[in-house]
Amino acid sequence: MSPGRRDVLLNIDGLSTGYGGVAVVRGLDLTVHAGEVVALLGPNGAGKTTTLLTISGLLPILGGAITVFGESVAAMAPYQIAHSGLAHVVEDRSLFFDLTVQENLRLGLNGDRAGRAKAYERAMEMFPALQPLMSRQAGLLSGGEQQMLAMARALVSGPRLLLVDEMSLGLAPIIVQRLLPIVRKVADETGAGVLLVEQHVHMALTVADRAYVMSHGEVVLTGDAQKLAKRRDLLEASYLGSASL
Repeated sequence: MSPGRRDVLLNIDGLSTGYGGVAVVRGLDLTVHAGEVVALLGPNGAGKTTTLLTISGLLPILGGAITVFGESVAAMAPYQIAHSGLAHVVEDRSLFFDLTVQENLRLGLNGDRAGRAKAYERAMEMFPALQPLMSRQAGLLSGGEQQMLAMARALVSGPRLLLVDEMSLGLAPIIVQRLLPIVRKVADETGAGVLLVEQHVHMALTVADRAYVMSHGEVVLTGDAQKLAKRRDLLEASYLGSASL
């Protein structure tokens, strides 16, 4: 099934957003469909994290519009956006270090009892390494284990749309190679849409369907992930701000 025939879970139309009333993202157009992984790439300071925070309702929209599941995020509080089916794995993971793995997971549960049980079971299937760590405090986990916990806590909420910000931050490449395919598995097995911000460009492109590359707050390149992966020249130029669509 082509992305154009799937449900549109996230639609961003001409978005401008930033901090203190100053736009650092300008004129952004972006979509994520059900069952699709979309990579949002670009150098540090390009506006990727700012975009994700605005989708989650944590930063104000200065211009344009964002709709999630057909509803404007401007009309919802952050908790309402989350309850509608959006999960956001933030850059710093935001775990409760004094709580155990199991307690952190319980905080992510959402929906009715049957839905919670199904989502919890699926998360454990995707992150079996967490099973023997349930009674361990999150602050005592390794970096890779903490990232797995952050992802699992998002998945136990049964999201329809998953935002993942810098999964690889602070992790060895071999750990990233193990974790990134799980993003693809989430989309394929649950039908959720995934918007992935990632610095490991070529690793991200191996699991993504499409990609957008941002530079200085604007999209400078977009297209099919497999085709972009073969165009290293275009990717390098986009990171230097000299690529043309």
